[in-house]
This record gives sequence, structure tokens and C-alpha cells, in this order.
Amino acid sequence: MTQSAGAGTRPGSFLNEVRDAVTPRATLLVLGVIALQLLFITSYVGALHHPRLRDAPFGVVAPPAAAGQAVTRLERLPGSPLDPRPVSDEAAARERLGNRDLDGALVLDPAGTTDTLLVATGGGTTLAASLRELVTGLESSEGRALRVVDVAPASARDANGLSSFYVVVGWCVGGYLCASILAISAGARASTPRRAVIRLGTMAVVALVGGLGGALVVGPALDALPGDFLALWGLGALITFAVGAATLALQAVFGVVGIGVAILLVVILGNPSAGGALPPPLLPPFWAAIGPALPPGAGTWTARSIAYFGGSAVTAPLLILSAWAVAGTAVTLLMAALRRKRAGTEARPAPGS
Repeated sequence: MTQSAGAGTRPGSFLNEVRDAVTPRATLLVLGVIALQLLFITSYVGALHHPRLRDAPFGVVAPPAAAGQAVTRLERLPGSPLDPRPVSDEAAARERLGNRDLDGALVLDPAGTTDTLLVATGGGTTLAASLRELVTGLESSEGRALRVVDVAPASARDANGLSSFYVVVGWCVGGYLCASILAISAGARASTPRRAVIRLGTMAVVALVGGLGGALVVGPALDALPGDFLALWGLGALITFAVGAATLALQAVFGVVGIGVAILLVVILGNPSAGGALPPPLLPPFWAAIGPALPPGAGTWTARSIAYFGGSAVTAPLLILSAWAVAGTAVTLLMAALRRKRAGTEARPAPGS
């Protein structure tokens, strides 16, 4: 009697059941999940476990000679926590903090023993606290007192200045989850140009609704963020659509693996580098460098600017978010067109047949 194809295993054996339950494709996907899990741990712990000031833009207001000496002394601090530069007067320093050109400024009083530190907790309470701690120590070592002035204070209902980060994370989650559902709900990888347009149109509607909902929650409902309500709504819609379009594009290129790539970019790399818990000057160099180019970082910066800085310094991050939206849309449509062209070529009969 010949042995069946499953040689060495009985039809109802445990090994056969394992093979039926965990296909080779499922095994690869599980390995991918494990890889994402480890990358998640590495990214979050690597970015957030040891905050340390690095090259924070910092102004020094003093008479020219004293300003030069102070800037030189601050430049020579171990670890380069500050990137100091002279500023003409206190009014100019306040303006530059309001424009987000500086994270802090020290106003020296040559006639007295008390200097003034200008900070902006709206840009991140952890950053303001780190500057206060550093400068207080420096002033104390020279026998001088320090007065701290918050020129752009965070809302009393925005604990630790994190509401802007959390609402942006919510908009990002909505973007990639909705796009993932649209891409895999039919159980097919292929996307015709018409289907691609419908999915992108659906993402646009979801973005408008999600942006409105998020702005309502952090604004009128909870009073967590001040600032222009319509600007926050528009930002939420842009973030949601940008992440959704990028996810559709990655899924069109890589199939279901593209959803994992979107999670890698937005969640694993984007969230810890966004400047939410730790603003960029407190992040390690790698995360500080990539954060502004990813949707969570660009979105968090813009949300804080809208809430606390009158919409200053938002051109670059809005262009970055727009680039994600445009690139995601273009790649999604291009891949659909290429797939239709390839399908048409394969269906066309060969010459002479």
C-alpha cells in the first residue's frame, strides 16, 4: 500500500493541525509582527528613556561685551545643551520665543543680582522645566538669583502640554486604521483606478469628520487646547488624510505588508520622535532628526503653534503634511493605473494566435 502525501504524519495528527492552522504566509506575518513589536520597544525606550538637552536655541540679552562672554560660556557647557546667540533686547527675545525661533532666553541685569529667564511652556513643559533647572544651577553657581517668566504659557487644562500631541496621535490612528480597512475589507489586493479614487474620496470624508471631531473634543468639549478652532479642524483633516493616503499607497505597493510599514513610520518611529512627551532638544539625535519629517511630529508642532503661538512657524510642517498627502494620493493612483495596464496586457491575445 502506498503512503499518502503527508508521509510520517497521521491525518488527524497535531503536526498536521499546526500546518493547517499556521500557514507559511501566516508564519511570515507573525514574524513581521514580532519584528514590529521589538522595534516599538526599541524606538520608544531609545527615544524617551534618558532625556537630555541638546542644542536648544537660546537667546542672551545683555550689553554687547557681557552678551559675548555669556554666549561663549554657554557654548562651552558640557554636552552642548544650548545653542546660544545674542539678542538685542528683552522685547526682541519675547518676540522670537513667540515666533518659535528660540526655546528660551536669559535676560542679564548688569546693575543688579537677579536675571530673568524667559520660557514658553506652550512649546513643551518638559523643555521649559529643563531650561529652568539648567539656568538656575548656572546662576546659583555665580551667586545670582533667577526670575522665570512664561511668555507663552500652556493651558491650565493641558496637563504637561500633551493635549496637542494626543489629539495628533488620534488623528494619525484614524488615518491609518481607516485606510487599512478600506484596503483589505474586500479581501483583494488589486485596486482599479476607480476603486482607488473612491477610497481616496472616502478618506477625504473621514478626514473632515475626524478632524472636526478631534477639534471639538480638545476645544469646546474639554477646553484642553486654546487657539483657532477652524485651524485645528483643518489641521486634523490634513493629518488624517495624509496618513490615510500614505497607508493606501504603501498597501498598493507592498500589499498587506504595507500596513505594517505604515505602522512602522507613523507609530513606531513617528510617535516617540513627535516632540510630545519630549520636545526635539530633549530627544536623542536620530529621533530629533526624523521627527519633523513624519506626520506626528509635523502635526504636533503645528497644533502647539495654533494653540499657543498664534499660528507662528507652521509653513514648513504644513508643507510636510501636504507632501505626505500628495505623494500618497499620487502613488495610490499610479499603482492602480499600472495594475490595470498590466492586466490589460496579460489579457490581450498574442499576435498570430
